[in-house]
Order: sequence, then structure tokens, then C-alpha cells
Amino acid sequence: MRTYQMKTAETKHDWYIVDAAGHRLGTLAVRIAKALSGKHKPTWTPHIDDGDFVVVINADKVELGGNKWLQKIYYRHSGYMGGLKTETAQEVREKHPERLIERAVRGMLATNRMRDVHLTRLKVYTGSTHEHDAQKPEPLA
Repeated sequence: MRTYQMKTAETKHDWYIVDAAGHRLGTLAVRIAKALSGKHKPTWTPHIDDGDFVVVINADKVELGGNKWLQKIYYRHSGYMGGLKTETAQEVREKHPERLIERAVRGMLATNRMRDVHLTRLKVYTGSTHEHDAQKPEPLA
């Protein structure tokens, strides 16, 4: 019996919606990363982009456990001498709350050529409204 390999033309990208209010950042990022990469489908193939679109609403209401709002530090470097910038999770939430989810999901995806392709299907909004009603997104189980 031969193993079936999915073709790119046979893929179908569904739309899912996730309400981040009251959910922990890590467990939410795992669920979103699985949907973006298509690993929740029985037809998942590693080299085929079979992932789905995921719309995240209420990104500003995501939760972190314990003192992580003050202890978790995000680093970025400008590329110049002395260009290391640090921000706590609370500072990131105040300025750009959608970046918390984007960065957590990026860390959950596989580090290969498909990661940037999968991340283009992630749509994150701070409020409860989004502009993808026409696609009729279903709640992500």
C-alpha cells in the first residue's frame, strides 16, 4: 500500500476565529500554531502548505501566570553597538498587545521556510471586532 502525498492544488484553507480573552498565552499559541501549520488535519503533509487562517480577537485580554507580566523580558537588537532594547511583557501589552501573540506563535512554529508563510495567515486584533466576517470564520476547537 502506498502512502498518499497531498498536492498543493488539493489544499483548502479554512478560517478560524479565537477569542483570546481569559486564555493563557502559551496554550493559546500552541493551538494557533497547530491550526496555522495544518497539523490538526488528517491530510497534513510536511512540505505542503496546508494550514488555515486564524483570526485572534481580544489580544489585549490574554493572560500570563504568576509575575510573568513583570519578569518576562523581550529582547530585540537594532544591529548597532549598544542597540539592545529590552521590554517587559507588561510594557509590550500596553504599547502593542498583538505582538505578544504574534511572537508566541512564531516561537511555536517550526523554524523552516514555511514559518513565514504560516505567519501571513495569522490575523491579530486587540478589540472584539475584525474585518474578516465575509470569510465566515468558525471557532477553533
